[in-house]
Amino acid sequence: MLQKSKQTKYIFITGGVVSSLGKGIVGASLGVLLKSQGYSVTIQKFDPYLNIDPGTMNPFQHGEVFVTDDGSETDLDLGHYERFIDQNLSRTHNVTSGMIFWDVLNKERNGDYLGNTVQIIPHITNEIKSRITAPTLEEDFDFVITEIGGTVGDIESLPFLEAIRQFQYENRELCAHIHATLVPYLHTTGEFKTKPTQHSVKELREIGIYPSMIVCRCDKPFSTDLKEKIALFCDVPKDQVIMCPDAKSIYDVPLTLQNEQIDKVLLSLFNMPQKPSMLNDWKKFTHTIHNENNPNVTIAIVGKYTTLSDSYISVVEAINHAAAVNNLKVKIEWVNSEKLETESPETLLSNVDGVLIPGGFGDRGIEGKVQAVKYVRENNIPFLGLCLGMHVAIIEYSRSVLGLTDANSTEFDPRSNHPVIDFIESQKVIRKKGGTMRLGSYQCQIKEDSKLEKIYESSLINERHRHRYEFNNKYKEDLEKSGLVFSGINP
Repeated sequence: MLQKSKQTKYIFITGGVVSSLGKGIVGASLGVLLKSQGYSVTIQKFDPYLNIDPGTMNPFQHGEVFVTDDGSETDLDLGHYERFIDQNLSRTHNVTSGMIFWDVLNKERNGDYLGNTVQIIPHITNEIKSRITAPTLEEDFDFVITEIGGTVGDIESLPFLEAIRQFQYENRELCAHIHATLVPYLHTTGEFKTKPTQHSVKELREIGIYPSMIVCRCDKPFSTDLKEKIALFCDVPKDQVIMCPDAKSIYDVPLTLQNEQIDKVLLSLFNMPQKPSMLNDWKKFTHTIHNENNPNVTIAIVGKYTTLSDSYISVVEAINHAAAVNNLKVKIEWVNSEKLETESPETLLSNVDGVLIPGGFGDRGIEGKVQAVKYVRENNIPFLGLCLGMHVAIIEYSRSVLGLTDANSTEFDPRSNHPVIDFIESQKVIRKKGGTMRLGSYQCQIKEDSKLEKIYESSLINERHRHRYEFNNKYKEDLEKSGLVFSGINP
């Protein structure tokens, strides 16, 4: 039994039937509801893949890499967690199979298990169990919500499921288990089907885990009779069958789950005090993002992964939040930068109110991004370049205004005579790819009376980084003389 100054409660969220059911949004929404009742909450993600982290994974395959303040490359769900519960997370909040196996094997090499055969049980499962409680070593929380990636039945996630089975057995009074499943609607017969949920729960129970609550993902709301059927066949009370239909926005989900009284059901499981969750600010925010009477603003995102918006999910959400604060309705135009290499920027960018170029790697589509920057600069269209977006802005300005026609980044042209963007000095000797970039929060000194100072209303800020290349200071003086303003510099 855990001995702590605060009796932290542990909530585990698993998924069945199919992936991408929205377990992370369910967990984050539950966090919102519990925080609104005055409880302290944190959320973590356990991913069963063997990569140490998603830092070297293709955005087409995995979506964006979310960087924490302390420089950890994590799953994009941590971005949702931070945005929902308004809390900066750390490297302890994202755990992968790769991390677990890496640490166990290093301990074996160091002699920590001397004399023992190292096995999945108990060594891997013990390591996983230690990660369940890791966030509480930094701070006491009332609740730790842990999302288990993947789908029940996958071979990759079995060690995690066994670890939480053991953890729940050892801490029965402190644990609850939420299982998210799919309740599909068959249009040909006009009915919902509960068999996928029944089989998913059966699979979970076969490995010794009995869900406290079932969250049913569905296209649209279903009847109380269906809840009763799921409750009967899955051995949970009817009020612990939670309906979660598709929503216009992920920010509607906390309100949907509040209507289903998920927070009250959970708190009653732990015999914990309850009070009304007003969520007035949250309701105001969702009203704003759905208000059709708000003026429209169109923002073009010029990128190379535009067929999958998850690759830029934090950028998209930042734009949505900014629009809501300013009582605007935003439309995002996705512009593939490779198209701009063969088509005129005017055909794709002339009708937008602003252009954003996000981060990325590799030379594919770079010249298209340069053309986009040239177009918006010459036509005075508001522009924001993030990471690689800033790099191509410097490249374009150096070529067009300073006359350095072959100006480039050494990432794209190592032989350029004018490498206005170059390797960070400390990166030049690094050969390993994973976890070796400049990562995490860094200070930025803002130039007095600049636009940036007016926006931040501060002269010293901190922002997160993930890159190997930076501006080459050899060109700073010449660019300043030509009119370029360096409004933010790392001290």
